[in-house]
Amino acid sequence: MNRVEIETKVKDFLIEELEIDEDKIFADAKLKDDMGIDSLDFVDIVVIVERNFGFKIKAEEMAGVDTFSKFCDYIESKIN
Repeated sequence: MNRVEIETKVKDFLIEELEIDEDKIFADAKLKDDMGIDSLDFVDIVVIVERNFGFKIKAEEMAGVDTFSKFCDYIESKIN
């Protein structure tokens, strides 16, 4: 899966499942501040990522992952 496919898939589930406005999703968008993702949303994201990408997110690996781009980097590093 290439980077564009990853970003598209992540963007789609953020819009569809977490109901985040598409205009709030861009490379440097902060997950918490710009998109409004909270700890309850993160629980959903863990399940969605496992279903869509086939791996479990480890909380300790998410340190420093605070933007849409970094989140996609993290997913890309786990599946490629």
